[in-house]
Amino acid sequence: MERPASVNADPVPRDGPERFTQWRNWIGFWLLGLCNNFPYVIMLSAAYDILKKQESGNATASVRGRRAQERQNNNSSNSSSLYDCNPVTTGAVLLADILPSLCIKLFFPFLILKVPYGIRVLLSSAATTASFLLVSFSSAVWMSILGVSFASFGSGLGEQSFLSLSVYFSRDVLGGWGSGTGGAGVAGALLYSVLTQAGLSPQTSLLFMLVFPLALLISYFVMLVPPPSFHQWTVASRVYEAVGSEEGRHLMDGAEDEEWEKTATEVRNAGPLTLTEMLHTLKGLMSFVVPLLLVYFAEYFINQGLMELLYFPGSFLSHAEQYRWYQLLYQIGVFVSRSSLCCVKIRKVFLFSMLQVVNAVLLLLAVRYQFLPNAWVVFPIIFYEGLLGGASYVNIFYFISKESEDRHREFSLAAASVGDSLGIALAALASFPVHRYFCSL
Repeated sequence: MERPASVNADPVPRDGPERFTQWRNWIGFWLLGLCNNFPYVIMLSAAYDILKKQESGNATASVRGRRAQERQNNNSSNSSSLYDCNPVTTGAVLLADILPSLCIKLFFPFLILKVPYGIRVLLSSAATTASFLLVSFSSAVWMSILGVSFASFGSGLGEQSFLSLSVYFSRDVLGGWGSGTGGAGVAGALLYSVLTQAGLSPQTSLLFMLVFPLALLISYFVMLVPPPSFHQWTVASRVYEAVGSEEGRHLMDGAEDEEWEKTATEVRNAGPLTLTEMLHTLKGLMSFVVPLLLVYFAEYFINQGLMELLYFPGSFLSHAEQYRWYQLLYQIGVFVSRSSLCCVKIRKVFLFSMLQVVNAVLLLLAVRYQFLPNAWVVFPIIFYEGLLGGASYVNIFYFISKESEDRHREFSLAAASVGDSLGIALAALASFPVHRYFCSL
């Protein structure tokens, strides 16, 4: 049986005010994606600088403690002459930056629909603000880690909220969201580097980033033009209301009157999803969640487990410079592919996972047997890795939105986002034994 028309069906071309509103919402979701993912990207760069300064600035350390540290550094240097390893893998910071977000995505889909969107956005912005302040003014390691965790909480809550929020708008806003999240990687990597290279301390640079939680609030409360049926501060704004409203009828472009009336009545009368329906919906989402998990596991296994080991001493670029170029090219690849939804849509999302796993295996073998000649060969592989990851993200959420039933769509978009965070967390855990193995050679 043919599925009823979607609440957020792809819009037909419009003129005048409606086209302006459509572009305004697209830009609003682009800014939401940028501001929401920006703290996550920044913390992966800035937390290390803050922790390093705290360690080096500890003037009260005992002589015994300093000598023990020197012995540890010497042992690390002796055991890592082949790979120029750091004592701790970069996956350690990633783990602190993803676990709170993972917890949010695992458990909140069953509860979050009961929380009004306005409150969710305020909580996300407040958590991000707290993260920048805590890491900037931290005087102990635990304060920095707590700050990173607040950033992860705010980003995870925001991603779930804004993905499910998209059901109240035309589906093209998912392209704006995806492009904005991709832009956050490039903007975060560049802006933090520019500010620190200009002479600002990591603390001052992070305080400058407080503009982004404010921009998040402006993008949501000022930029977006939601339908009349949408209520910011109550739980009444649901898809089954939007379907039955005039705005909902308008968004169901081209639906027959009889079909629309039947769909609206059925969805209104059904009410919110039960726990049984949610679990059944999750089962149907596995064809999207599993590819998302695999592509992000392979992607972040490369980024946090292998990138720092792909060092070529003969290059005019230092180890740190090679690593920064890897990260920047990866983020550019993600940005390009997350902005591609307006040009191409690919339904066979498992292809991205398979190709990304091939990438991970290739680079793992390259680290072990060192058959790649120089960093210039690695650069296009890393860019290609970013393309696969970004394309997987936007296509998976686009087709979830397109193929989900009207009543299930809001929950489905929120629940499926657990795939990327779970893949990232597993990759961070896997990077520890891999790092230890290669650095012991």
